[in-house]
Amino acid sequence: MSNVKKEAKPEPDREFTTVSNLPINPLYTLSDLNGFDYEKELGLPGEFPYTRGIYKNMYRGRLWTMRQFAGFGTAEDTNQRYKYLLKHGTTGLSVAFHIPTLLGYDSDNPKSAGEVGRCGVVVDSLRDMEMLFDGIPLEKVTTSMTINAPAAVLLAMYIAVAQKQGANLKNISGTIQNDILKEYIAQKTYIYPPKPSMRIITDILCFCTKNVPKWNTISISGYHIREAGSTAAQELAFTIADGIEYINAGIRSGLGVDEFAPRLSFFFNAHNDFFEEIAKYRAARRMWAEIMRDRFGAKDNRSAALRFHAQTAGCSLTASQPDNNIVRVALQALAAVAGGAQSLHTNSKDETLALPTEDAVQLAVRTQQIIAYESGIINTADPFGGSYFVESLTKKLEDIAMDYIDRIDRIGGMVEAIESGFPQKEIQESSYWYQKAVQKGEKVIVGVNKFQTKEGLPVNILKIDEATEKKQVDSLKNLKKERNNKDVLASLKKIKAAAIGADNLMFPIIEAVNAYASLGEICDVLREVFGEYKEPVMF
Repeated sequence: MSNVKKEAKPEPDREFTTVSNLPINPLYTLSDLNGFDYEKELGLPGEFPYTRGIYKNMYRGRLWTMRQFAGFGTAEDTNQRYKYLLKHGTTGLSVAFHIPTLLGYDSDNPKSAGEVGRCGVVVDSLRDMEMLFDGIPLEKVTTSMTINAPAAVLLAMYIAVAQKQGANLKNISGTIQNDILKEYIAQKTYIYPPKPSMRIITDILCFCTKNVPKWNTISISGYHIREAGSTAAQELAFTIADGIEYINAGIRSGLGVDEFAPRLSFFFNAHNDFFEEIAKYRAARRMWAEIMRDRFGAKDNRSAALRFHAQTAGCSLTASQPDNNIVRVALQALAAVAGGAQSLHTNSKDETLALPTEDAVQLAVRTQQIIAYESGIINTADPFGGSYFVESLTKKLEDIAMDYIDRIDRIGGMVEAIESGFPQKEIQESSYWYQKAVQKGEKVIVGVNKFQTKEGLPVNILKIDEATEKKQVDSLKNLKKERNNKDVLASLKKIKAAAIGADNLMFPIIEAVNAYASLGEICDVLREVFGEYKEPVMF
């Protein structure tokens, strides 16, 4: 009697696809790589086109930076969380600001009522920024700040704190997200219209290139594009297209491409489909390298080497059976590392319910540490390189993304594409498809549309004291009484003059924050000059 088992029959009428709905073959062989050019498309780690990673030894030389996105309540509250994270092995800080700060409002603005400190840390003025980093030497840590429309103001505050600490600006390093284009596409925390927003970004580019050379001036972000419902290929395409727009803006401002491009970084989502995500990161590196060399004539290898931060997918986490999120995050983080991330944030299991507790954050940090020290994934660069499946999927994602970029070029670039609603419409359609697939059970979410259970004991969640808002508003009122308001008004007039004219905005903004002008006061001056963006209605 034969011991060979009968081959399992495929499920009838089932299509096997990635989470983004790309069809997947039952088997991949050499024939799927027909015409594959090893040297041109793959090469070696640390060499053009960087498909296999931007460093020769990858994590054998240095582990990725382990960041945790954190911020809640007052600056004092978050300062304690940062010290807790550093104590437990985090190697870089990542600031989450509350909604009013993202939109350029102070805590005493009526529009801020009920939101103060709820979903991030309050930063109304330089005094808050000083408290936020009290006891944390800025020359010795890297800090990422997820801030876009008011990025110039928050960067100015960070610079002011560093100078007060006696730091050399040539030595401080970190990142401001400063990716306003993706705000119009996905996250929607914009203030000004696209064109003046691009002017602010180029002012930051020029200032940092000359004065803060280790600072990453833009973190070109696909993360929020994916969170809004895009496919992996759309995330890849629209992120790279945003990058092209920023390169064009920098060149138009008078900078040489190799003067500023090495300090641009990227920020990608780490979603559930393990192999699709690995392929996405590899395709991104190859695309960017070829675009920088062939389209912009970059000569510096650092301009062509795409560095990226990854964050596990918040949109994939579920409020039901939240412990399942631990497994999701671990797989997503492993994909980011296998795909060659330079920096990584792992979400906490309770983030769909509230801001994460200390225990949940510690577990998220430990997830990265277990991957780094126990999984063996760091032992060799690009461990999936050469896989028929991964190489085929990498090429497929690249082809789809390049087709999108060609379409955006024909529209006239990413600003024009956004104004016409093109990327927004594409993402809406993808999001709609995915939600229908989940509702029909075609895409399974464990604990949501399959394997449901009666909910157990409630999860312990972090709660923000309602007194936080009053405390912050009172503090801001006191600041406005104590500061030299004559100096504040003079500095705000200089910002307005620069905004009307062509002078670099960073210099008067730094002067204003040092005079303790508030975030809202500075943003209101720019609102007066630039106006506010109103999104067109699209169906």
